[in-house]
Amino acid sequence: MNEAFFDKKDYKSLDRVDGRLKVTGAARYSAEYQLPGLVYAVLVESKIAKGTIKSIDSRAAERAPGVLAVISHVNAIKVPGYQTSNQHPSEPPVNGQPLRAFYDNNVYYNGQPIVAVVASTLEKAQFGASLVKIQYEKEQHKTDFDANMDNAVLPAQAKKNPKSPVADYNRGDKNAFVNAPVKIDAEYVLPTEVHNPMELQAITAYWEADDRLTLYDKVQGTQPTQQHFAKEWNLPPENVKVIATFVGGAFGNGLHNWPHETAAIIAAKQVKKPVKLVLTREQMFTMVGYRPYTWQKIQMGATKDGKLVAINHESVGQTSSYEEFTESTLQQTRMMYASPNVNTRYRILKLDVSTPIWMRGPGEATGAFALESAMDEMAFSLGMDPIEFRLMNYTDSDPDKQLPWSTKYLKECYDAGKEKIGWDKRKMQPGSVRSGEWLVGYGMGTGTFGANRGAAAVRAQLDADGNLLMQCAITDIGPGTGTAMVQIASNTTGISTDKIIFQLGNSQFPKAGNQGGSSTVNSVGPAVQAACNALKEQLKTMIASKGGSNAAFASAKKEDIVFVNGQVQIAGNDSAKVDIRTLFKQNNIQKMETTQESRPDENRNKYSMYAFSMHFAEVHVHPLTGQVCVKKVVCCGDAGTIISPKTAANQMIGGATGGIGMALTESAVIDHRFGRYVTKDFAEYHVPVHADVPHIEVFFVNKPDTLADPVGSKGLGEIAIIGVAPAIANAIFNATGKRIRELPITPDKLI
Repeated sequence: MNEAFFDKKDYKSLDRVDGRLKVTGAARYSAEYQLPGLVYAVLVESKIAKGTIKSIDSRAAERAPGVLAVISHVNAIKVPGYQTSNQHPSEPPVNGQPLRAFYDNNVYYNGQPIVAVVASTLEKAQFGASLVKIQYEKEQHKTDFDANMDNAVLPAQAKKNPKSPVADYNRGDKNAFVNAPVKIDAEYVLPTEVHNPMELQAITAYWEADDRLTLYDKVQGTQPTQQHFAKEWNLPPENVKVIATFVGGAFGNGLHNWPHETAAIIAAKQVKKPVKLVLTREQMFTMVGYRPYTWQKIQMGATKDGKLVAINHESVGQTSSYEEFTESTLQQTRMMYASPNVNTRYRILKLDVSTPIWMRGPGEATGAFALESAMDEMAFSLGMDPIEFRLMNYTDSDPDKQLPWSTKYLKECYDAGKEKIGWDKRKMQPGSVRSGEWLVGYGMGTGTFGANRGAAAVRAQLDADGNLLMQCAITDIGPGTGTAMVQIASNTTGISTDKIIFQLGNSQFPKAGNQGGSSTVNSVGPAVQAACNALKEQLKTMIASKGGSNAAFASAKKEDIVFVNGQVQIAGNDSAKVDIRTLFKQNNIQKMETTQESRPDENRNKYSMYAFSMHFAEVHVHPLTGQVCVKKVVCCGDAGTIISPKTAANQMIGGATGGIGMALTESAVIDHRFGRYVTKDFAEYHVPVHADVPHIEVFFVNKPDTLADPVGSKGLGEIAIIGVAPAIANAIFNATGKRIRELPITPDKLI
């Protein structure tokens, strides 16, 4: 049984407010909306990795029963936004551009969507798609990362802006590594990993009128999606409605808008009916992004007593030939440890593959595998305990931004994790601890991610019965957003959680960005708090205007006004209370409403804001078979105030599970003869299952960071996975003495 440890202060554990809807099947996902006249689209993919389409024979498909249309670049309506660009026609966009659905006859990768067959039923669309015949003009493709790594280039955005996060970075002496007394020089490889959430990517597109579009879409942001398709179709944003009330898991694949969405919109426009398009599991490997294959090299130098002298960190990440994708692989290296000399170099390698996308712990999870493995290697070279080595190089301020931390309680994470994993049983010499035939090892890894905050707004309505309804456009990809917002509202107002409803996932609701980058509670939470406080101010003014014994409300602070059993009262003053129903009746209103927006403040420029984590792993390795069994994981998080303890623990456990997959099982493999994935389902692409996931303990420091945002939360979705994979890799070294620098660590690498 997995469990969490936290200091229960203000927020209590609450079951998910949407849990009953989900377990009873009442929750509707993007593929489950049934509209009048609904038809189905199925995509046909390219079978080559590079070249052009010579011809498409769709005659048999068009004659097939129930087929309404066969759509390709030959006959697709023109997407208005494809024809306009801020760029001069002779100049390509700085970072390339997303793949345009049915735009021309170019083929950029194997698995590219090139035809959509629309039919009255899914089965008829699938059959029609099987009848489409395509001829190609092949060109020589490049999909082999290792064979082409010399072609890696500086990203265009770094060329344009030397201060870009992916530009070359130098702090201190560039040559300090050369003269360091103790040195390590190692290369690390992370293979392509595919998101594979439970819910397949799906969209139902419906043109309510020629200039009015409704999308039921699996996305991580309703309003960013609204803005994207409004621009693509030259529509006012208010004419595009995006619904994503429930999302069945997403790890970043919903942060980008993909060709299959445009394909469904084109199809709906052409057949003049609502069109549903659901990707297959195989198509999820090529059409909605992935964690890019990444090579890294770290040169690390230290004094003999353990002080870091220099860190040089290079990285090359994979991208597509048509669009430049970059991520923050090197950020943790720049700010985590007190090294006076740090140099980072980031390059991208353009291959004939689809575009990668941010995947949980984007960039930082990849970079942490190399950095935290290198820290473990250096600690071993110095004969130091890995935790003591990190503590010796602990930073009390951000050496990258040269700013103080808003808060940092990483030492508390070290202490809690050591105790709970049983670090005292760990031996310095690998292979020293056994359990029967099995070798036992202990490892740890540190994680960090920015405590990001964006602008968000919340509409709040209070009725005469004391029920509170809140609305926001934010989505919920699984962490329990609605639950957390209900808890913030309850904590702010005193209203019982069973009388609060938080509605989300609709672009017509007040402003919100994407759910991603560990920013939702930090962004939407303060807006919930502001809306609740605004309601209290309205009530306070309304009550005080009645005079008499109610005059005490005029001078009351908003935080002292609470709702209890249908009454508004001043905390600690039993005589100052007013029945809400009576108050509304006196003022001839049925409900009161407010919409409040919350934005980041100037603290963002004064402090460096990060969440931190420590992950500890105990592994057992069989020396004859190379089998690795993760016996226990302890995750410790410094994520500010823990708003929803139960769902926060769920987040950490889920992140640790993903880290186990990263470390031991996950790898998407391409057959370079054809440029096509051979791992395209769960038979070949292995994700952790229950038998792979051990007892996981979660500990939260639970100290607020009110400099980061008013609710004191710093976000934990990303730090839940960042540092897990190196913790397991380091534990395997401690068990076996074998340092595996290329993931996943499969038995063949240990025999």
